Amino acid sequence: MAKSKIIAGSAKASRRRSRKKASAIQARRKKEFLYRGFTMDELLVMSFDEVLGLMPSRSRRTYLRGLNYEQQLLFDNLKAAEPGEVVRTHRRDLPVIPEFVGKTVSVYNGKEFKDVEIKPEMIGCYLGEFVLTRREPQHSGPGVGATRSSKFMPLK
Repeated sequence: MAKSKIIAGSAKASRRRSRKKASAIQARRKKEFLYRGFTMDELLVMSFDEVLGLMPSRSRRTYLRGLNYEQQLLFDNLKAAEPGEVVRTHRRDLPVIPEFVGKTVSVYNGKEFKDVEIKPEMIGCYLGEFVLTRREPQHSGPGVGATRSSKFMPLK
């Protein structure tokens, strides 16, 4: 009798598993990236002026007013760079455009160069936004003699 319950339970459990599997979402599909309603392929086909029209006003204004010499050098180097090549720069104030997607930029944060792989979600943002210049302070415990109350802290 105990054996028949186990068999019946396992059949019931297998039916439940199959129902659950059928109703559950299968492997999640990666959503196709859209920037203001346009896919990456459409953005790459558009003219530079059309892409600028989609970008936020601050980024658009940077390009409309014209890039300075150093920004123009970085712009040209990034456009010409191969996808595996790393471009090093101190310029943090260049907005990302669709042609830069897939490239790697090493941006200076004031102490060292940090590698940033440009993704489609970064379009319209500045390079410096992805390389932080300030760190969170890392405090340890209070030092011996730091305060009057620390005199009575047990030392381990």
